Amino acid sequence: MTRHAEWRLAALAAAFLLGGCSLAPTYHAPNLPPMPASYKEGGTAWKAAAPADEFSRGDWWSIYHDDTLSKLETRLDANNPSLAAALARYDTARAFESQLSSGLFPQLGAIANPQRDRQSDNRPLRGNNQPDEYDSNTVGLEADYDLDLWGRVRNEVSQGHAQAQASKADLASAKLSLEAKLADDYARLRGYDIQVGILQDTLNAYQRALVLTENRHSGGVASGLDVSRAQTQLHDAQAQVMDVTAQRALTEHAIAALVGVPASSFSIAPEREQLNVPVTPVGVPSTLLERRPDIAAAERRVYSANAGIGVARAAFFPDLSLSGSYGFQNTGLGSLLSMGNRFWALGPLATLDIFDGGLRRAKLREAHAEFAEASADYRQTVLDAFREVEDDLVLLNDLGTEAEQEDQAFAAAQQTMNIATNRYREGIVNYLDVVTAQTAALSAQQRAETIRTRRLQASVDLVRALGGGWDRNAAGIDAASTAQADETKSSKNAR
Repeated sequence: MTRHAEWRLAALAAAFLLGGCSLAPTYHAPNLPPMPASYKEGGTAWKAAAPADEFSRGDWWSIYHDDTLSKLETRLDANNPSLAAALARYDTARAFESQLSSGLFPQLGAIANPQRDRQSDNRPLRGNNQPDEYDSNTVGLEADYDLDLWGRVRNEVSQGHAQAQASKADLASAKLSLEAKLADDYARLRGYDIQVGILQDTLNAYQRALVLTENRHSGGVASGLDVSRAQTQLHDAQAQVMDVTAQRALTEHAIAALVGVPASSFSIAPEREQLNVPVTPVGVPSTLLERRPDIAAAERRVYSANAGIGVARAAFFPDLSLSGSYGFQNTGLGSLLSMGNRFWALGPLATLDIFDGGLRRAKLREAHAEFAEASADYRQTVLDAFREVEDDLVLLNDLGTEAEQEDQAFAAAQQTMNIATNRYREGIVNYLDVVTAQTAALSAQQRAETIRTRRLQASVDLVRALGGGWDRNAAGIDAASTAQADETKSSKNAR
């Protein structure tokens, strides 16, 4: 073997050995602020969590045991345009990842170039016996391979892969948010149905009270003022029915858009049966927080930015590629594929920017800044996740207590209204006492139903905040911890 051949083999061996090098910093997930040992509002032990958004969330809305809601959620998953757009963005990210991955492999191409040429009479260094016109036929193969000594291509692939993972988590986040929005709107719609039912029952009661007042007025027992007050009550309740009916229609239109159908051809039959607020385990395990897709997306973007630093650093070093070609060429005479017409070339190509006016240094600073931004976004996403869980836990707890108190208030107002109506019938009080009692009873009943709707919506938002649904067995909550949590809640309510 000649010295020249030995040198070329040694250079190629060194290049392949250096091919395992990467200039990206060793990746570490961003440090988080100190976290409490348990949820403030739930008493659940917290542990450091890594994103686990690949876990299945299932049909979490089944905890509400409502067939209509389940059918609507299925239609949303199949037909929602925003969800389809998120899926398309994920497919785009995967395609871009595949484009970057192609740089890891040699590029092979074929050439075929039959052509007719004419030389200029005044072509420099033209020989005297060269023809003016001639044929040139060429066929062959060309190959090129970037040796990626400094890991530029591999870090670009890592960037693309992390971005595709982030896009997948974005898709899961969009899906969960849309499902939660639908469940939230459906809870509001059912609340409006019950409000309409309350007002319809109230209208019937007011109508009977108006008849009673008019009869008493005809008998000379009641004044015209009493009749006017009864009419005012009746017409005000009728106006409230129209207002709630309009709000229900707007909510129904919003649901139609979510499930991907025109509002003009969509309707949901009214239903006065109340949805039950699902029993939420007070000790919601911290592992559920690992399943939040927005946390997973934020962490993958940090990883992508870290790989971007490696790409920027690699620009300061020579880029070495290996290229080769093999084929046949003649001037149109004789057999093209004869051995005498063959040509070949093989060798490395090294390129390095000597002066770029600070461009590479600026790109490196940009990569470090993007990593710092992504790290800060990740920490903020985690903090927001814990805040949202705490918000929804306190809402569920406090609204539960408020609902019990409002039910008691309605029962007392109902009793007051019955007493006032009976005393008015007996002529002991005037109709103003009846009007006051009726207004208080209706207001208390409406507030009680509003609180129940808010509790349902808080339970939906808690599911979203936790990244999906849960059950006691899957969450690992044993009977002892559940009993202890219930005792803690009872003591808190007692205080």
